[in-house]
Amino acid sequence: MPELCANRKLLSGREYIGVDKIDGPLIFTSNTHAVGYRELVECVDRQGHVRLGIVLESSTNAVVVQIFEGTSGLTLPDTRVRFVGRPLKLGVSREMLGRVFNGLGQPIDGGPDPRSDIELDVNGLAINPTARQYPRDFIQTGISVIDGMNTLIRGQKLPIFSGNGLPHNELAAQIARQARIRGTQTEFSVVFAAMGVKHDVAGFFIRSFEESGVLDNVALFLSLADDPSIERLITPRTALTLAEHLAFNEDIHVLVVMTDMTNYCESLREISTIRGEIPSRKGYPGYLYSDLAELYERSGMIKDRAGSITLMPILTMPNDDISHPIPDLSGYITEGQIVFEREMDGRGIYPPVAGLPSLSRLMKDGIGEGMTRADHPHLASQLFAAYSYVKDVRNLASVIGEEELTPLDRQYIEFGREFEQRFVSQRKDEDRTIEQTLDLGWSVLRELPAEELHRITDEEIEKYYGS
Repeated sequence: MPELCANRKLLSGREYIGVDKIDGPLIFTSNTHAVGYRELVECVDRQGHVRLGIVLESSTNAVVVQIFEGTSGLTLPDTRVRFVGRPLKLGVSREMLGRVFNGLGQPIDGGPDPRSDIELDVNGLAINPTARQYPRDFIQTGISVIDGMNTLIRGQKLPIFSGNGLPHNELAAQIARQARIRGTQTEFSVVFAAMGVKHDVAGFFIRSFEESGVLDNVALFLSLADDPSIERLITPRTALTLAEHLAFNEDIHVLVVMTDMTNYCESLREISTIRGEIPSRKGYPGYLYSDLAELYERSGMIKDRAGSITLMPILTMPNDDISHPIPDLSGYITEGQIVFEREMDGRGIYPPVAGLPSLSRLMKDGIGEGMTRADHPHLASQLFAAYSYVKDVRNLASVIGEEELTPLDRQYIEFGREFEQRFVSQRKDEDRTIEQTLDLGWSVLRELPAEELHRITDEEIEKYYGS
């Protein structure tokens, strides 16, 4: 083994002139020394400009290299390739907070390179399950429909399933500004990764963080729509690498927001097609699940470490189809989802979070006495049950007309209106405490008679419902 390592180090300086094939962002070469999967590659064009890439496939016959900056201008005989002998690494430090980087972690805000004594492999590793600490700490986002009914827990993976044109970016920015752990003064540092977003969207996030005064506590990694699409595949990895350093070396609580995972998956499909791989559902590669899991499972908490990584990936569902492979597979890996509803957005409700398909699987472990409030679990259960009946009554009213409903059904219709307009809907700069959220929940429940509150104890009804 030492001899093999020495040989690889020696061969890392060897340069190969000419490649066999260029196809999209990929170059194919042969007759090289043994190179490793995801090894860093330096590709030099005829002008001497160096483009970085990584090895996607290595065999005795050929090596496939993915070039991050694209292959435009490269020619078969003049392209030179150097295999560096190590994976792509990112220099990490606290100084990266308050800065803006491209998808490879290079500064694009006009400032100098951050000083760093630590370089980490951007590919990282999923947290060992035996080293994981179970998430239990409630995170207050200040958004009632999340805090009250789809609670975010520190160390959780909770994606937002949205659609084109819906306000998922506004919600993500609001969560990033307002998120805090109850009972402590600790605020989250935010690592934000954007893949394939437009310039105006990137500008919105930067302005939002600047105006709220949190930009100094945010690191942004931007791979914009006009950047090479292949760069989107490395962007979440560089962002998570910084997050891991901040969380597990610097003991900081980190919120990672990644948008848009659909653009990431489209780039993955593009590369898979060029490589001639057999497609799976909707043309995506068969390893889409494991690739997403490789990213998502880098979040969480580790025993005996004070820091944590809480992950909120955002994906736009093609045609608002929740059964599409991207949201479908994401739902299997993560611990719940926040689902947007286009019809609610059309009625001016922000955030347009659908009450029934949204859930947080870790909610039960982070709410209740000593964490939020003793009545929280029962109140949330009652709100879910009542809103579910509202949906049934609305369907019935669409058939027979609202005037034909029973008096009780009309009360449920009114409860539904109040629930959506007062509990779910709030301003984009409104930060509600959990006590305000729960009190608001009781307020809208008063639209229903006490006999309908089957999931709440008599003591809670006496204490909160009648007040």
